[in-house]
Amino acid sequence: MITLYGIKNCDTVKKARTWLEQNNIAYQFHDFRADGLDKQQVNNWISELGLETLVNKRSTTWKELDEATKNQFDTNALDVITENPTLIKRPLLDTGKQKHVGFKDAEYSKIFN
Repeated sequence: MITLYGIKNCDTVKKARTWLEQNNIAYQFHDFRADGLDKQQVNNWISELGLETLVNKRSTTWKELDEATKNQFDTNALDVITENPTLIKRPLLDTGKQKHVGFKDAEYSKIFN
């Protein structure tokens, strides 16, 4: 089962959802805010994708973190991300075989070719 993770009101998530629907690709949408995240899932994403790929350090959420949290981020990333799921780059697409972060038309075409 394909799962698209994100938040409903994110423009990039909306584009990805529209692309999937227009290409008749069945998927489940998981809203970080409404549906939450569990630590095991976030830990798996960190292991598979790495923090640099997973975390959006240009996000408002990142900018609003205090300096101590940012400085200690590598050691407490799991807790910080679980408490602030909007730190995750959106959307996060899980095809069941691999994870992809962000949305680009051409990339989705390759993934589902």
